[in-house]
Amino acid sequence: MAKRDARQKLNVLITAAECVPFAKTGGLADVVGALPKYLRKLGHDVRIVLPRYRVIDEKRFGIEDTGKEVTVNIALSEHIGKIKQTVMPGTDIPVYFIDSPEFFDREELYRTLQGEYWDNAERFIFFSKAVVEMVKVIDFKPDIINCNDWHSALIPVFLKTTYAQDEFYKNIGTAFSIHNIAYQGQFDRSKLELAGLPPSLFNVDEMEFYGGANFMKGGIVFADAVNTVSEKYKEEIQTPEYGYGLDGVLRHINGKLHGIINGLDYSVWDPATDKYLPLNYDAGTVEKKEEVKWELLKECGLKFYDNIPVMGLISRLDDQKGLDFIATIIDDIMRLNIQLVVLGTGKEQYHEMFNYIKSKYPDKISVNLKFDNRLAHLIYAGSDIFLMPSRFEPCGLGQLISLKYGTVPVARETGGIADTVKRFNFKERTGSGFLFSGYNPHELLRAIRVAADSYKNKNVWKKIQGNGMKADFSWELSAKKYSEMFYEILENKKEIPK
Repeated sequence: MAKRDARQKLNVLITAAECVPFAKTGGLADVVGALPKYLRKLGHDVRIVLPRYRVIDEKRFGIEDTGKEVTVNIALSEHIGKIKQTVMPGTDIPVYFIDSPEFFDREELYRTLQGEYWDNAERFIFFSKAVVEMVKVIDFKPDIINCNDWHSALIPVFLKTTYAQDEFYKNIGTAFSIHNIAYQGQFDRSKLELAGLPPSLFNVDEMEFYGGANFMKGGIVFADAVNTVSEKYKEEIQTPEYGYGLDGVLRHINGKLHGIINGLDYSVWDPATDKYLPLNYDAGTVEKKEEVKWELLKECGLKFYDNIPVMGLISRLDDQKGLDFIATIIDDIMRLNIQLVVLGTGKEQYHEMFNYIKSKYPDKISVNLKFDNRLAHLIYAGSDIFLMPSRFEPCGLGQLISLKYGTVPVARETGGIADTVKRFNFKERTGSGFLFSGYNPHELLRAIRVAADSYKNKNVWKKIQGNGMKADFSWELSAKKYSEMFYEILENKKEIPK
């Protein structure tokens, strides 16, 4: 086996369907926007490639046409993708965009309120093939391609089938990152033929999944390493309860499965330097949160009261997030004399639910059904409690941000939440939040009630805040673990680049 040289620079291409600050629907974008910066600090040549969506403002980000393009064949039809380029703001990291209006000039990234785009399979078959073709066109041979979620899961499949005989692609390692196993890219088996993949892949050991084709399964099977975004979630997805049908596949490839917790980009998320806040604070001046809270409530049209906690909820409005619990216990929550500020978009049923709740308690609840980055920062800083009742949470960034901002999490003990938030122990004064284990609304209500009661004791509350604000979940450690995984991939290929 080749010996690893930890000082050696690697060429790393990170490919995903979204990335902050260019396009975002969820936590995936935050990860892809942060990880490359810290891999770059380790000395690697890191580059990013994304689809060029309508929402991406070329002028704002200085995106320019390289004059190069790729031709991708889908179902015997050729499709052109122009290659555009800029750098990640504040860095020298190149960011490439595959520009194809027929696939990406849409109102949203993946779906509207009416549902998924009908041609999502074709859109991301095109993107995955275009990425593979692009590296040759721009003459950048990656040592590692890090693919993220089902949208780029076909890249490891293409490299080991369609492109296996092309000398340029030999010895390129692939890492496939699972950010949320509930979204797998399941389509009719005919999509494999559209992709130009061998019919032989349609079998239970490779890409067949209950009679259809599963893109994520292909990524898991064909990638050289698979990682997910926390140790706890790595364990959970190997069980029937959390594996969404892929638990058996993941148990089978357990030897190449990693769990690396997402970090938090403290250059963006730090109340001491946050440019979106009316005033800044840190663990030593946490009492200033009260002034930020006043500003938050003023903006949300709610009245400020001394000694009444504000509970923030920032979330994709989806079944995964445990939001159905809130409708069940909202009357009990309101009887606890708590104000609630909600920010997020998602399923229409939850838009309707929160609008109804707002109409019922207009003086206590603010509902903001939109994506608003500035307001998100204000909610994290101005709230006293942060609510995360998730059914499952692969990693979760919300609790990491809330801890840094001295906003105490009330959350379900699952996935990355279990790895990062520790139950507060009243006797020993340790821990940073209030957790519940079972999946029912009454356990959530009990945790909220304990948090609300604890808030009345300012000494206890300040201790909980301080414990959370001292925790370090920076990307440095996580990036080193990614780097180690990349080296391990190349070692296993017995081909460390010179």
